[in-house]
This record gives sequence, structure tokens and C-alpha cells, in this order.
Amino acid sequence: MTLSPPSPPPAPPRKARKSDPGAVPQRDLFRLDSPLTGEIRGERSLMAFPFFALAKNAWRKPLSYEHANVSIEVRPSANGVATIYDKEIVLYIASLMAAKIEAGEEVAQDFIFTAHDLFSVTGANHSARSYQRLSDALERLQGTQIKTNIEAGGEGEEGFFSWLSEAKLHYSRTRTGERRLKAVKVRLCDWLFRAILRDRQVLNYAATYFHLGPIERRIYEVARATEEDGRLEIDLPTFRLQIGYQNPLANFRNTLKTIAAADAIPDYHVALVEEAPDDHPPRRGRPASSIRVVITARTPQLAGPDTEPGLAPDNESNSESGD
Repeated sequence: MTLSPPSPPPAPPRKARKSDPGAVPQRDLFRLDSPLTGEIRGERSLMAFPFFALAKNAWRKPLSYEHANVSIEVRPSANGVATIYDKEIVLYIASLMAAKIEAGEEVAQDFIFTAHDLFSVTGANHSARSYQRLSDALERLQGTQIKTNIEAGGEGEEGFFSWLSEAKLHYSRTRTGERRLKAVKVRLCDWLFRAILRDRQVLNYAATYFHLGPIERRIYEVARATEEDGRLEIDLPTFRLQIGYQNPLANFRNTLKTIAAADAIPDYHVALVEEAPDDHPPRRGRPASSIRVVITARTPQLAGPDTEPGLAPDNESNSESGD
């Protein structure tokens, strides 16, 4: 479905006249949950584990994660698996929900918001192409199937669920017949709704998160959700699993070296430390050293008027290609 950016917001509608009992004020047609007034928030499990493909374009292969006592299986729809960029919508919805809870308001699983506010929060431009990407992302979020043994809100689920059990774009038509998007309506899945409402394991995101490339985003999320006392130390193969990187370990090591050298992850430093396994010469088939990833929280500093610490370009080259 091709949509055009909405027209500028109209002037406030006039109140319905008493003589017209059927009239409904325009603002009541869509009881918007936007604009977002608080910070961007994310649920801890979604930050810690790889539920989304690290790709800008369609990723049509299944994803899986098995480590310790956690299992995740993700199946693609005809349009592919939901990506780390599609996740922006989930973060936005979670943030709307968290803001309502903090304000003491009742929350339901249905959310209605404007694409304009979503794009303003995530830093996307307001072009026709962005609106088409929004439509595609909603389809992937609704079509992707997830199965996990991670419990949410004190309950577990057997079987698959989708991030959005419903996703609709409400539009009007201009005099020329062109579609104009008015609002987005979605229904959040039971699993994530319970996790946010009951577990309250919701963490704020750095303002510069949306400037990061896919792998940098995951590094930030894993560090934010799992570090203890400002430090996370983990072996390279396990970290690759938790990030959700699908290419070979050697590629991941080289990518991490580049990211560590750039030192652009918000709030965290990343370092790769090589350790010799013992004092004896390595035997055939045995690695000469093991590599551990060490992530430490940055010491808070006052930024100058023209600096933005942790800001990195939206580096799509660090994504994994879809097929």
C-alpha cells in the first residue's frame, strides 16, 4: 500500500453544535496515545536477547538462540523476519506504555499514534519512502513468529506469537484520490504487554541510540541490560550468540575490533582482550589465545556546547545482508 505523508495538522476543530447530535469532533475520531512525552524505553529481555534480524533489508532465514536456560526461535513471514530497524516501532510503543504507567493511567494493548511523532522520535525523515517503510515494517512485525521459554509477567507461553497481533494504517483521501495517513493503530502481543505491565523491567535508552548501526545497537542493548556494576565481560563466541550475529566468528571479531576502535557506543567502552590459555605452546587444532569482550561504563562527563558524546553515524555497513 502506497501512502503519502500527511498534510499539515488542521486547525482545531469546532465543537459539535447541540442541534447536530450526530456530529463528532474530529479529535475524537482518533484518541491518540502520541506524542511521546517521556524517554525511549525498552523491555529488558528484548534488550538482552536476539529477537530481531541485524539487517536493513529483508532477512528471510529463521533465527534461533540457545544458551544456558534460554531458547528463542524466530520464523520469517513472506516478507522476512522483523529487523532491528522494525524494532524502533516496538520501542516506541513500549515507551508510550511506560509513560502511561508512570502517569498512573490505565493501559490497554491497543495503541494509536501518528507516524509523524514516531519519525520525530526515531530521527527518520518524513518522506513518502519512510511511510512506505513503516507499512512494510508493520507487516513484518505482525507476520514474524516468535517462540521462547522466557516467561513474562509470571506466565509462560507454549507456541508462537507475533509482536503485533493487529496493525492498521488509517488514512483519508484527498480530492485527487491520494491517500493521506492519519494514524497508526496496533495491538501489542500478550507476552510483551505482560512483561512491561507486571515485571516492570523497563530501561531507558540513550538519546543517540537511533544514530547507531545494527550491531552497535545490539552491543549497546546487551551492555545496558546485562552489565553489573558498570562492567560486562564475556567470551567472544557467547557474545556473538547474544548479539544475534549470523556470519562467521572471524567476521564478528573483525567487526568488533572496528567498533572498539571507533569507541562510539553510547555510555560504554568496548575492548577485546586476548588471553593465552596457558603457558604451554598451543597444540594443533587448539587456538593460541582466547578472546574476551570487556565492556565498561563510561565515566559521566560534562559535554561541551558543541559535542555529543557517543554519537555515531547510522552505519548500515555493519548490518548483515538479507537474501
